[in-house]
Amino acid sequence: MLNTETFNDGDGVAGGTLDARRKGADKITTAGNRGTTTQALRCRRKFLRFFPGGFYDETYIEWERGYKWQAHERWMERLEPHAYRELLDRRRFAEITEHAVRVESRTNLLFSFNKMALRDAVRSAAGAKRFAEGLYAFLHGPSDDRTRFEVWCETVAGLPRRQTRVLTWPLVTVFGFIAQPERHMFLKPNVTRVAAREYGVEFAYTSRPNWETYESLLNFAALVQRDVRDLRPRDMIDTQSFIWVQGSDEYEE
Repeated sequence: MLNTETFNDGDGVAGGTLDARRKGADKITTAGNRGTTTQALRCRRKFLRFFPGGFYDETYIEWERGYKWQAHERWMERLEPHAYRELLDRRRFAEITEHAVRVESRTNLLFSFNKMALRDAVRSAAGAKRFAEGLYAFLHGPSDDRTRFEVWCETVAGLPRRQTRVLTWPLVTVFGFIAQPERHMFLKPNVTRVAAREYGVEFAYTSRPNWETYESLLNFAALVQRDVRDLRPRDMIDTQSFIWVQGSDEYEE
């Protein structure tokens, strides 16, 4: 998602969840042999043609990583786990949702109609409460990954709706990506499907948000992380950006 403003880099470090997936990346089915495939190498070359310095290239940081990392930093200013919990305990649901929406609004991750649907969904007190509590449970709850994700999808599906539906892949994945880029991935369906095809990966996509598709996305991310580990990707921001370069017409050659 090409950005035209200049931002500082961030030094996020991939966490345990992604490390575990990297170790299992050899089990992911590709269209070629195990290991780095011809298609994966072709995708790598494409990325490096645009950004010769890889994930530390100044243009890459300016166009792709910088604004996403700054969104994470703005999130952590007000909604790091302890502060988020305190706001929930004080029933400051509107404050939580306002900050979350404001942070996202300064990125180009969601289309304008998604942004509008989100604002409408959390405008009421009931919508703000449902969103704030549900997002905290997704990010910081005690359940396993699958349960948290499925409950979060149910939460989003139950938000008030005016014209545009809110249960979309970009909307259910954007806040995890901003809040915990070491753990969560962002999904733009069309671009990701093109990228998976270019990479030679079987991406189990279904249009309605569900765990199987999200897990398939995380596995795709882990495979990319493994294949480009010598380029030292820091987190899912780097992985998502690599995938975006493969599938977006912004980067047609």
